[in-house]
Amino acid sequence: MIAAIKPAGSNTRGLLAYLYGPGRRDEHTDPHIVAGFAMLGMPDPGRDQDTTLTQLARHLDAPVQLRNSEFGRQVTEHVWHCPVRTAPEDRYLSDAEWAEIAERIVEAAGIAPHEDDLACRWIAVRHADDHIHILATTVREDGRRPKLHDSGIRVGDACRQIEKDYGLRQLKKGDRTAGRRPTQAEMHKAQRLGWEQTSRAWLQDRIRAAIPHASSAEELLAYLQADGIAVKARRGPSGDLLGYAVGRPGDLNKDGEQIFHPGGKIAPDLTLPKLKARLESTAPEEHPTARRDQPATPWHQATDVLDTLHTGMTDDTHAQAHITALGELIEATAQKAPADFHAELRAASRAFARAQRSQIRAENQAAHTLRKAARDIAHTATGPDGSALAALLSALVWATIVAARWHEAKGHAHQLEAARQTLYHLRAAADHALVPVLGSLAVRQPSDQARRTLAHDVRAAIPDHADRVLTDPAWPALATVLADAEAGGHKPHQLLKEAAAQRELTTARQPARVLITRIQHTSRNPAPNPRAEAARRRTTTRAYAIGLGAYATQPTATPVTANPINRPRL
Repeated sequence: MIAAIKPAGSNTRGLLAYLYGPGRRDEHTDPHIVAGFAMLGMPDPGRDQDTTLTQLARHLDAPVQLRNSEFGRQVTEHVWHCPVRTAPEDRYLSDAEWAEIAERIVEAAGIAPHEDDLACRWIAVRHADDHIHILATTVREDGRRPKLHDSGIRVGDACRQIEKDYGLRQLKKGDRTAGRRPTQAEMHKAQRLGWEQTSRAWLQDRIRAAIPHASSAEELLAYLQADGIAVKARRGPSGDLLGYAVGRPGDLNKDGEQIFHPGGKIAPDLTLPKLKARLESTAPEEHPTARRDQPATPWHQATDVLDTLHTGMTDDTHAQAHITALGELIEATAQKAPADFHAELRAASRAFARAQRSQIRAENQAAHTLRKAARDIAHTATGPDGSALAALLSALVWATIVAARWHEAKGHAHQLEAARQTLYHLRAAADHALVPVLGSLAVRQPSDQARRTLAHDVRAAIPDHADRVLTDPAWPALATVLADAEAGGHKPHQLLKEAAAQRELTTARQPARVLITRIQHTSRNPAPNPRAEAARRRTTTRAYAIGLGAYATQPTATPVTANPINRPRL
């Protein structure tokens, strides 16, 4: 059940004309009052032909007119309007049931508290099987105005309880992070102009697409303006940016003037303060002895960053920051991936926009590395090769699963559903990216003897998943990847263990495919030299000791293993 409180109005008679009229498409049938503040003597134009809409409007407006005469000034925006609609699959509700529902909603909203004889005047009009309209005038009988702050939250909570009590479809509880629904006027305007999206939805897509390209709010507005979007910045006397609004080209009012929408009314996370917090977070300080090995391309870099995403999910503020930045990475990938991936990745980015935001404050600095990876992809001039794209998409699938689990643990129902929708599109894109990769690997599969040896590695490294991996249709391609890695000096057994540790395989639909993308990504670098690695660790430890003095620790010896090329064959 959805109860959508509309913006306050000032014309009681005008709203009644719509409720009792034929509707915009003759969809209104048998309009009549099912409940009201006092049903005895209530004028109902739908059931009494001698009653007019003007009489009913005067009856409802009586406390408003009395207050106007006493205070000597007009009360504005005194008409409260709330349509209440059931789901298409819900059962038919009688007039008596709708009357009970209306009473519970006006009580929750603060329009008519229980047993308050001086509450506001209201009626509930039914003109269709599946919904009613509640109209109230927001001046109480004692002349005071009702307290309607946060009435939408209270009404939403009441609807969730009504759904349980009446056996209706149960919706998820709201958390005040959803974007505004498009109005009927916006939808009709988009239809009239031949637009696939309403202006606010279109602008939201453009702003989210611009975020990976900007490192400050000023850069973001400049990028939007260069993209042909009308931008209106609000600045202080010093020139500092205080707010912004954007307009879609061709979206004009009746006077031919550009219509602008503030960022916060496009989406809750697109206000200027929240954008500044995301875009202008500083990079965390790096220890001077930290390694600075850079991957070959931004695509590989992004995959490396995603591999460590789960480590940043232990603290809620860090987790929220990583999930927000993950949405930027999905958007950047959608922009730079080959054309045949655009539809699925655009759909994934749009779906994840809802999963990006919650009531938990984000510590944006914690996700600086992930956000930098998104910007590097957005600014790269070359697209990824097949294996790099497959690895990144596979990593995005796993990162979205991690985000979904966090939302589920926190009870974020809407965000969890958005993450699941995102997974559907990302998995389709990842499967598509793997098709040519698997084809090229399968034709080069190693000999039967080599596959038996590699199968032994699989059983030794990941015994719990070995049967699923070895019966996966992609096993021959995985055997090729392992053979290639071994030829490059890597240990197949170790690569399998590392890949399984980076991405648990229990929930993987096709574990061999997951291992292929992980191992191809990991083994692209030269195999580590045990002696060189031990020397590097000793150098790092000595430098650390110089900085910390007595707190320095001794380096740990690194065991040298046998050459994998000379291992016995089975």
